[in-house]
Amino acid sequence: MAIEDKIKKLMDMRELARLGGGQKRIDAQHQRGKFTARERIELLLDEGSFEEFDMFVSHRTVDFGLDKQTYLSDGVVTGYGTIDGRLVYVFSQDFTVFGGSLSEMYAQKICKVMDKAMKVGAPVIGINDSGGARIQEGVKSLGGYADIFQRNIMASGVVPQISAIFGPCAGGAVYSPALTDFTIMAKNTSYMFVTGPKVVKTVTGETVTDEELGGANVHASKSGVSHFAVEDEKEGILLIRKLLSYMPQNNLEDPPLSPCDDPIDRLEDRLNEIVPDNPNKPYDVKEVIHSIVDYSEFVEVQRNYAANIIVGFAKFNGMPVGIVANQPLYLAGVLDINASRKAARFVRFCDAFNIPIVTLVDVPGFLPGTAQEYGGIIIHGAKLLFAYGECTVPKVTVILRKAYGGAYDVMSSKHLRGDLNYAWPSAEIAVMGPRGAIEVLHNREISSITDDTERANFINEKETDYRNKFATPYVAAKYGYIDDVIEPRNTRFRIIRALQSLATKKDTNPPKKHSNIPL
Repeated sequence: MAIEDKIKKLMDMRELARLGGGQKRIDAQHQRGKFTARERIELLLDEGSFEEFDMFVSHRTVDFGLDKQTYLSDGVVTGYGTIDGRLVYVFSQDFTVFGGSLSEMYAQKICKVMDKAMKVGAPVIGINDSGGARIQEGVKSLGGYADIFQRNIMASGVVPQISAIFGPCAGGAVYSPALTDFTIMAKNTSYMFVTGPKVVKTVTGETVTDEELGGANVHASKSGVSHFAVEDEKEGILLIRKLLSYMPQNNLEDPPLSPCDDPIDRLEDRLNEIVPDNPNKPYDVKEVIHSIVDYSEFVEVQRNYAANIIVGFAKFNGMPVGIVANQPLYLAGVLDINASRKAARFVRFCDAFNIPIVTLVDVPGFLPGTAQEYGGIIIHGAKLLFAYGECTVPKVTVILRKAYGGAYDVMSSKHLRGDLNYAWPSAEIAVMGPRGAIEVLHNREISSITDDTERANFINEKETDYRNKFATPYVAAKYGYIDDVIEPRNTRFRIIRALQSLATKKDTNPPKKHSNIPL
């Protein structure tokens, strides 16, 4: 065969591989409002940067008639490319081939990409659109999943891992995204669950749809499994590119700096008046965040889950940071089980990848009640405590208003190796709120007063006295637990100067195999 014929054969095979399961199935994919595996990669990566691996791989199964059905690439497209010029590795599941079901060779392709990413220290992006294990292959497909899970675990905290769910993701397939750092789901076209509606109906008698059981909105608001719910795949792909702009390539590098002409000494006068005089009146902490970060840009993570705490990424003078902030607009900003879990995982991600953490505190305490205690608020609250205490990246804390009881300790206090801890003049740092403290300290006097008006006046007087003496930032500042009390409008400048001073910070934990975080 002449070389021209050999080259033609190569081109023909490449064209066949790019067709996946065939034009008819590609058209069906488009009709569902979904892109194909290769179209997703083209949108994700810089133009012309994709280098594909294993285009000619096909399955090795002969049972159940599969020997008569073979497709090049075997249902997953793998390789590497760049995003904003930075190397990433990617795999994209192809629903047009056997419904994207995972086979032995399919799993090997994904494992190869993950192994290479670990060797060179580059992020891994997985685009999921699969019906699950390829039943015809039996235990080989199950083994393939476990091989991928093991690599997810080994890569955790070494290179960033992002999962996009752009179709079905069911059964064992859900655990790979769950092991990665961030999961993005597309509304109306994606779902995740361990067991589907039919099994649920058989076992529990519940009637539920795919969307109700495991749709994007469910996992973004109720379970917390999904970190982002996007309107469509294009938005999800743009979000992946945005997220990576805040992350280093791996755990040995620093996050990428970007040029910034937003003045570091920009004053925000409205911050001087944002905290209401009435301590029980809420305000939106997102207004504080948008006021102090570069260009008011903030990428919020898990926006619809545990809304009493805010987490996400921003930049200060071009430096990526993770922000954790109590949200007084929701449940008064208390810490509960879900908020503790959400914030703890985010803090640990930032710590793993050398991203400084800025904490904005306005927390009245932990949420009381039997539901919280029976649900293990002690253990879950300890997760956040543990995360901050173990964390060695630069930590800058600003107490905006309330910091009561154990919640003061937990929210990146000086005692948990907070590097620079500031407070606004409106800060109230105490064991408990003034009303609760007065009821404990003056219980006998209050009980002895029979006149309601007189009792109320006595409580108000003692409450004001307590607030003036103890519920201020100056007692904590007196002991050095607060490094400075700052003017609110100057917060951006003080945070940036703090981060600049901490750029060369070195902090270490005792040598150990790994910690035993309270799970």
